Amino acid sequence: MKKKLDKKELLEFKKLVLKKKSELIEQINHISEDTLKKSPKEASGDISSYTYHMADVATDTYDREFSMSLASNDRAIFYEIEDALKKIEDGTYGICEECKDFIAKVRLRAIPYARLCLKCQEKKEK
Repeated sequence: MKKKLDKKELLEFKKLVLKKKSELIEQINHISEDTLKKSPKEASGDISSYTYHMADVATDTYDREFSMSLASNDRAIFYEIEDALKKIEDGTYGICEECKDFIAKVRLRAIPYARLCLKCQEKKEK
């Protein structure tokens, strides 16, 4: 049976979660700047006055959509991180949402916003 996290461990995980949040915000901002603030022509590096080839347009559109998809996934993780911070504050951090057992510290270090223990996560993925 895994034991509940003590105050020192909670502080360690809070720092880890905040670091992950900061990295994620930076990543989202970078993707947004590259994708949204540039015209398709600027994003491709082509600033000449020549017309755009259809294949270039398709590639640029795919790249923009792919970047937006990454940003969307990052935003989903951002909400998971926000939830983890709330759980740290209310004392429920590190408790599996399914079985109510404690999530292994090794798992929390790898995925500090994990909601499920490894067994429940494996069941969910099957």
